Amino acid sequence: MKRGRGFMMVVGMGFALVLGGFSRPAFAIKQFQDEFKALYVKPDSSDPAEKALATAVEAAKCNVCHKGKEKKERNAYGHALAELLDKKEDAKNMEKIRKALEAVAAMPSADGGPTFGDLIKEGKLPGGPAE
Repeated sequence: MKRGRGFMMVVGMGFALVLGGFSRPAFAIKQFQDEFKALYVKPDSSDPAEKALATAVEAAKCNVCHKGKEKKERNAYGHALAELLDKKEDAKNMEKIRKALEAVAAMPSADGGPTFGDLIKEGKLPGGPAE
């Protein structure tokens, strides 16, 4: 009996590890993500920078604003947006989301660095490469 119980514990822990490997990265607020894409992502463009941005955004998913696997972790772009938007109060206010995205685009991405909007125009993720 003891041997069977130990075997089941090992199998259970292995199963838990496998499921843990399927965990998803940080979850973006869908409306914020959708409005970002509507404003900046042009996958059918012939412009190389716009194509590069579309590819990067598709690969990064939630990590356009977040970093790591915890949804509370944000990159610099995500922090700037979080100053202007509240995920509960503003999730359905598309006009406020768009205005916040436009306002953050004008902000510098780092001390003396290009603006977030400049990075987007160059085809780069505004918060830096996704982790």
